[in-house]
Amino acid sequence: MDLATIIGLVSGSVLILVSILIGGSALIFLNIPGLLIVVGGTIAATFIKFTMADVIGSISVAMKAFLVKMEAPENIISEMVEFTRIAKKEGLIALEKETPSDPFSTKALRYLSDGYDEGLIADMLNKDIRLMSQRHTTGQNVFKGAGDTAPAFGMVGTLIGLVQMLASMSDPASIGPSMAVALLTTLYGAVIANLIALPIADKLALRSEQERLNKSIIMEAAIAINRGVSPMVLEESLKIFLSPKEREKSVTNSDKAEAE
Repeated sequence: MDLATIIGLVSGSVLILVSILIGGSALIFLNIPGLLIVVGGTIAATFIKFTMADVIGSISVAMKAFLVKMEAPENIISEMVEFTRIAKKEGLIALEKETPSDPFSTKALRYLSDGYDEGLIADMLNKDIRLMSQRHTTGQNVFKGAGDTAPAFGMVGTLIGLVQMLASMSDPASIGPSMAVALLTTLYGAVIANLIALPIADKLALRSEQERLNKSIIMEAAIAINRGVSPMVLEESLKIFLSPKEREKSVTNSDKAEAE
């Protein structure tokens, strides 16, 4: 589970709620017509912009922002280096018995143990990465679309409230509820866009980039294993995917492992 996403959503919601409670009753910020305009309008517009499958699929993609913790690249490198040692010692067929932590690694090892040539391995793994990026991009676009639409429907609600208010100027008792719709819909649209939809879209983009990096490491390692590269050479070549800080940490861990 990704704690950063949970902490961000919970803390943001709590801060808004506390600010409301400090100023008075929270019930005055609950307006059913305003919620119907903003939430209902945003959902309706999202279904118009995208297909049913895209919208439903984006929900499962969004769950990755909450539930999936990405494997650290240095851990993937260590695992692939170990598979290289096994392949060097026992042959590529021995990789068939290994159980990697990542499904993409499992697929790569299966290609190696089945004797696929380098070009076919690269082509099939590249295709997997491209399709993964396409799915993630669609999920990001759905939430970006919702984030763009919510403030617009907040403005629609504001206009509706102002029209109702101006139409009932002769009845002072109805001015308050109409003004509440006008103001609260803007608030609802801003909160939905800036606390939920757009941050989730950005987190999905980050997750997609992290997954692409990990899969690129695995693909490069699989090609190198197929070529018969030594574990030491493979490890050095894969460290290029790491940041300088991560490379330094990886070197420190390697020295500790050798000392033990």
